[in-house]
Amino acid sequence: MLTSIRGVYRNGQVELTEVPGDVGDEAPVIVTFLPSHDINLKAQGIDPAQAAELRARLASFAEDWNQPEMDVYDNYDAAKPVV
Repeated sequence: MLTSIRGVYRNGQVELTEVPGDVGDEAPVIVTFLPSHDINLKAQGIDPAQAAELRARLASFAEDWNQPEMDVYDNYDAAKPVV
């Protein structure tokens, strides 16, 4: 059986977004690199100058937001507990 889990290639290592179930240590894997998700600024209703200004205003959040534990918010609906 094949198991697919998303991850990010960072600093020479693949960081998985979740722990795979029923997979033992040293299991063989195949890593496929996906295309980046470029943002269509026009579709978002902003131009490059506005995007640069927004990026500058949000820069103070970057260090915290780029921490690995924040990846859970990339797909919040899938990560939130079911009640």
